[in-house]
Amino acid sequence: MSRVRGYAVRKCVFLLVLLVLFSGCGGGKKLKFTEEELAAIPFAQREGLPKASGGFVLAVGDETVTCDEIIMAVMEQLKPIAQASSFEQFKEEARPGLERVLITIVSDILLYQQAKEHTGVDEEALEKAVEKERRKFIVSYGSDYAKAEEALRRMGMDWQSFKEYQKKMILSQYYITSQLPDSRPITYSELVDTYNEIKDEFFSTEAMLKFRLIDIETAKLEVVDANQSRQEQAEKLANELVERLRAGEDFGKLAEKRSGVSFINHSEGVRPESLEKPYDVLVAEAEKIKPGQIAGPIEAGEHIFIMKLKEKQPKSFKPLEEVQREIRETIMFARRKQAVDGLFAELVQQAALSNMDAFIDFCLEEIYRLSNE
Repeated sequence: MSRVRGYAVRKCVFLLVLLVLFSGCGGGKKLKFTEEELAAIPFAQREGLPKASGGFVLAVGDETVTCDEIIMAVMEQLKPIAQASSFEQFKEEARPGLERVLITIVSDILLYQQAKEHTGVDEEALEKAVEKERRKFIVSYGSDYAKAEEALRRMGMDWQSFKEYQKKMILSQYYITSQLPDSRPITYSELVDTYNEIKDEFFSTEAMLKFRLIDIETAKLEVVDANQSRQEQAEKLANELVERLRAGEDFGKLAEKRSGVSFINHSEGVRPESLEKPYDVLVAEAEKIKPGQIAGPIEAGEHIFIMKLKEKQPKSFKPLEEVQREIRETIMFARRKQAVDGLFAELVQQAALSNMDAFIDFCLEEIYRLSNE
């Protein structure tokens, strides 16, 4: 069985969770499924299956986990740490991650054992589904049987272990599906509450301002009248430009060839909250006028602004009536996730075997020794 556990060592329970959460839900403790249902199981990933291993073992029901399996799963990540640390430092840093890997593998074994015990299966239908996956696997190598067989050998498998692996994946997935909650009706209050929780993130249209702006920077103005301060000259210039703009002259051209005067075009739109000081004052000014009108002069510290508003769009939300389907899917997803989280919490609790600490200690010693040979 260790040869068919390789994929689980890397992806393990988490692949099954993802497959199930996006599939339909079912109910009941016993599950009978048809040939068509079995055929719909996604094809398992081809790569990442380790070769057979032996050594110190941890018994989990009628199966075992070997130290070699654990080492193969984590050596690449832990070897640099082992080479750069004392053994005590290495143990302290590496142990939490190794525990998570082991618990994941043990949980996967327990999941499969429960699936075998509680999932009623039509053996003939299961065999047909597995044979279909075998054909898919060969097709994935250009329908070249020899290439497909060579690929299996590289994974440490043969056709028999491939078949066992497929059975395991199918049974485990359907067992998880059988534990999902029944499709009890979704109440209107649930729809409203969920809508209010997620509407900002998923169903909102951000506020937007579209405008053209002349920015007069007082400190950069060229002094043309020694009897006036730069501030006085900036105010005079601003009033002159406002009059000319209201008379129909072009924004961009009025800002040309004037030191300290620049033209900013936000005709494509800008989010109000993205406007930083001193330009943030434009948000409040935009609220006072209608599209097509000019606001200014607007004093903001060392700047005087003249703004022509093109469009303003407040933040808005799609109404609940338009997004009910998405809300229902969100609620069902949350229900399924809660059920799956509960199932795997039970498995993790069961995985806390009494001799796990000694097994982890042995694995850490082996990883450290092998990394520093």
